[in-house]
Amino acid sequence: MSGHSHWSGIKHKKGVADQKRGQLFSKLLNAVSIAARTESNPEFNPRLRTAVEKAKESKVPQENIERAIKRASEDKNLEELIIEAYGPEGTAILIEAITDNKNRTIAEIKKVLDENSGKIAEPGSVRWAFEQIKTESGLGWQEKFKQPISTEAQEKLQKLIEELLEQNEVQEVYTNT
Repeated sequence: MSGHSHWSGIKHKKGVADQKRGQLFSKLLNAVSIAARTESNPEFNPRLRTAVEKAKESKVPQENIERAIKRASEDKNLEELIIEAYGPEGTAILIEAITDNKNRTIAEIKKVLDENSGKIAEPGSVRWAFEQIKTESGLGWQEKFKQPISTEAQEKLQKLIEELLEQNEVQEVYTNT
């Protein structure tokens, strides 16, 4: 009966849960760092205040939030990217990312797109299908025109979005479906 111990089961479940939690924390703390670049006081920076609230809702420790704010004032290497792409059946996709290495992030996103019948688009070739809107957490994107796609393409698109969101740098993915 080797391998059937109670501890073995707990260890594997906890490892998976900790990994997912770590990825979420990383994304939230990157958002806090980006928001803190302009003003590190949440009372005067609504974007930072919203990012900190989101992090607290997800139970990110206060110490980690403070470290992310401090890192933003010291380290100016983080940058926001908006990557435009096409998915299955020509679906327009906007990918928001925060990274300290633009080339690495674009290469990783390009790899995920290639594996899931998507391709990176030229800057400006997809953005016309979206309009920028104000959301609770700052600015977001909303499609101007819905594009109908088959159920098979919808499944492929959903898998693509899930794989993109697994990337630590990717914050949000918008589509026009």
